[in-house]
Amino acid sequence: MTRTTDRSHDPNRRSWVASAHDHPTFPIQNLPWGVAEMPHGPALVIAIGDDALVVPQALNAGWGGELPQALQAALRAPTLNALMARPAAEWTVVRLALSDALSDPTQADRLVSSLRPQAECRMQLPMRVGDYTDFYASVHHATNVGSMFRPDNPLLPNYKWVPIGYHGRASSIVVDGTPIRRPRGQTRAPDADAPSVGPSRSLDHELELGLVIGGANPLGESVPAGSAHERLFGVVLLNDWSARDLQAWEYQPLGPFLAKNFGSTISPWVVTADALRPFQVPMPARPEGDPAPLPYLQVPDDATWNLELSVHLQTAAMAARGDAPWQVSRTAFAGAMYWSPLQLITHHASNGCDLRPGDLLGTGTISGPTPESRGCLLERTWRGAEPLTLPDGTQRRFLEDGDTLTLSGQAVASGAVTIGFGVCRGTIVGA
Repeated sequence: MTRTTDRSHDPNRRSWVASAHDHPTFPIQNLPWGVAEMPHGPALVIAIGDDALVVPQALNAGWGGELPQALQAALRAPTLNALMARPAAEWTVVRLALSDALSDPTQADRLVSSLRPQAECRMQLPMRVGDYTDFYASVHHATNVGSMFRPDNPLLPNYKWVPIGYHGRASSIVVDGTPIRRPRGQTRAPDADAPSVGPSRSLDHELELGLVIGGANPLGESVPAGSAHERLFGVVLLNDWSARDLQAWEYQPLGPFLAKNFGSTISPWVVTADALRPFQVPMPARPEGDPAPLPYLQVPDDATWNLELSVHLQTAAMAARGDAPWQVSRTAFAGAMYWSPLQLITHHASNGCDLRPGDLLGTGTISGPTPESRGCLLERTWRGAEPLTLPDGTQRRFLEDGDTLTLSGQAVASGAVTIGFGVCRGTIVGA
C-alpha cells in the first residue's frame, strides 16, 4: 500500500461545514461515499460532519468543472460502480477536489444548497454488488473455531499457505438498518435419526470488514501483488449473519450455503482507501517457524490499518426501557489478521478470476486474542457453553428475536485526525 499522504489528510484542515469541526466520525479528513434516495432518484453523496453533500447538485452548482467529462458523468450515476470503474488516480483527484472545495470558505455560498442533513437521508446500498466472497483471514478466529472441533489441531495444514474463502450470495447483501429475518432450514439434533426443518436456534453475527473493489481485470488475467492497491476503492463494515446450527449440518463437504446466504449487512458509507492512508501500519510479523507467503502473495510494503472495531447488542427489552446498547466485543484490526487486505485481492484473482467494480470481499470474522475481542457469539460464548450476562441479568448464547446488533469502527493514529465508518445495524425479526 502507498503510505504517502496529501493535503486532504492535513490534520489542520477545517471545513466551512460547521458540524464537521472535531466530528468523531466524518471530519473533512474522511469524506466517505454513499448513495441516498433523492426526489429524482438515487444520487452519490459525501458525508461531511452531520451533513451529506449531494454530488450531482454540487456539479450543477459549478463544482468539479475542471474534471474530465467522463468522470463528471460517473459522479452523476445512481451508484458508485461507474466511479469505481475509473482509474484509481481519478478517485484521488475527486477526493482532492472535494476536500479543497469543502475547506474553502469562498465555496460555501455555491455549495451550501447541496447539503442535506444525514438524518434526513434515506441511504441505499452504495454500489451494485455483482459478486461477494468471504475470507477466513483472522488467525485468532480460525484458531478459536478450530479448537472447538479439533482441539489437538485447530488450524488445518493449508491455513498458513493460502487465504481461505468461499463465494457468498450477492443478492442478499443489504444496507444498514434493514431487518434480518431469522432463517429456517435443516438441522439435526445429536440424538436424532433424521434432520428436521425449522427456525435457526443459533443465529449469530460476524464482525467483518468488506473490501470494495474498483477497476477490472479481464477473465484469465491476474492482479499482481504490486498493483493490488489500485483495485481497492474502499472499505465498509460487514456483518455476515450466520445460522450456526444450519451451518453445522450442511457445510460438509462443500462449505457454507443456506446458513450464510439469507442476509449480510453493510454500512452505507464507503471509507476510501485514500482516506485510510494515515492509518496504515505494517502487517504483524509471522510467528517463528511459519512459512513465508509464496512469491505471488508477497505484496511490496504490505500493510494493514490501525482500526478499532466494536460490536454492541440491544435487546427489545433494553430498547423499550431506553437502555443503551451493551458492548459485546472490541477488537483491534491490525493484530487480528494473518492475511492482509491486498493479499486477499491478489489471491482472489491469481487464477485469472475477473474482479469487477462493486465486488465485495469480506475479511471473515475479525477476532483478537482475548475473549472480549472475539468477533462473533460462537466464539464469545464458546458455542453457547459460556453465555453472556447482560446488565439487566438476561443472558445470550445466540441472538434472539428483537435483538439489534450494531457494528462500528474508527481509524486512529498518532498525529492524524480520527475518522469513522459510521454504523452497521440489523434487528432480528421472527421467522
